[in-house]
Amino acid sequence: MLSVDVVKALASEKRLQILHWLKAPRAHFPKQVDGDLVRDGVCGLFIADKLGVSQPTASEHLRILVQAGLVRPTRIKQWTFYKRDEARITAVKREFRSAW
Repeated sequence: MLSVDVVKALASEKRLQILHWLKAPRAHFPKQVDGDLVRDGVCGLFIADKLGVSQPTASEHLRILVQAGLVRPTRIKQWTFYKRDEARITAVKREFRSAW
């Protein structure tokens, strides 16, 4: 059964855009000083900049994606990096297919 958190997370164009960008981070974000784009994820500041929103607004979008289990955060120094949880995304796709 689909969770409300997942449906809420996918109900925003900005959050869908973040998921799209994180699918191929090297194609969408510059190289980072700390953390590998693929292994560690993308710094929240880069995501905010690319979205064209403030850092607190981006953090709220990312919090919702994390709460739904679609994105995993990793702390490196004072920064938080985000990457897709591919196993969870695959499970959500299955849940959508079986729900309809």
